[in-house]
Amino acid sequence: MRIIRGVSALAIVSVIAAACSSGAATPAPSAVPTATSAASASATPEPASPTPDACAPDQLATKTAGTLLFGADNPAYPPYYQPSDPAVAPWEFGDPTNGKGFESAVAYAVAKAMGYSADKVAWAPVPFNNAIQPGPKDFDVYITQVSYTPERAQGVDITKGYYFVNQAIVALKDNAIAGVTSIAALKPFKFAAQVGTTSLDLITETIAPDQEPLVLDTNDAAIEAVKNGQADAIVVDLPTAYFIRDAEQIVNSVIVGQFEAVTGGEYFGMALDKDSPLTDCVNAALDRLRAGGELQAITDEWLSSQGSAPVFQP
Repeated sequence: MRIIRGVSALAIVSVIAAACSSGAATPAPSAVPTATSAASASATPEPASPTPDACAPDQLATKTAGTLLFGADNPAYPPYYQPSDPAVAPWEFGDPTNGKGFESAVAYAVAKAMGYSADKVAWAPVPFNNAIQPGPKDFDVYITQVSYTPERAQGVDITKGYYFVNQAIVALKDNAIAGVTSIAALKPFKFAAQVGTTSLDLITETIAPDQEPLVLDTNDAAIEAVKNGQADAIVVDLPTAYFIRDAEQIVNSVIVGQFEAVTGGEYFGMALDKDSPLTDCVNAALDRLRAGGELQAITDEWLSSQGSAPVFQP
């Protein structure tokens, strides 16, 4: 729901491994021995106690000791979160707790890499825009398509990336925008997007349309705006665009096109409290998943079969 790039050639951002544990303290130098202290000074010093793993679950200051609490938007959508049957309260559509869907699978893999078993993982519904605002959080880690931006990183910690993504436009097939192939030709149209997203940023900064965009609390509301004619199109990340089309959230819709990746690439990271002691540990877990091939395997399972979309020309 919040950012992106070409799904047919998914790329995972490469990063340098981050250490989570500190070394043992250096002993203080011994005093010069005197006649009365020579015997004790010549004794073999006791070894320093080993430093505990700073990223072990019993060392991390999580909201609830021994449990890793993830936050996710609600409703949450495929391909990031898949529904359960029967549905699980309070989740309105996609169910983060079942481990199915790209971001649910990534979250459980990160938790496992940090030493948390699945029964020590908890979930809480948190509106996207609340999660990315400065201030104390009610979760340990938030994972719902949070694109890294320098502005967001001033108020929250954002981890290394777990997925590169492009933005895309979805509209009804019979809307005039469906035939547009260039960014310049998009300007006359009315767009809808969820508040606080990089999709909204793209509308205002890249498209710069003649009409003010509709800014709505959820993607659901933006989808309804397209269906009822309040907006010509919705801007979302490309995997979400495929879901909107293929699941017929907008019947007879088409992916008009996708935007070229921004310089340096737009990527999803997880959000945490600013200066959270967990951030380095989550980054280290992502590094291990990337190095071991598990992150790519999760991406291939949930995202790689969706095809491609035309790229808008300037």
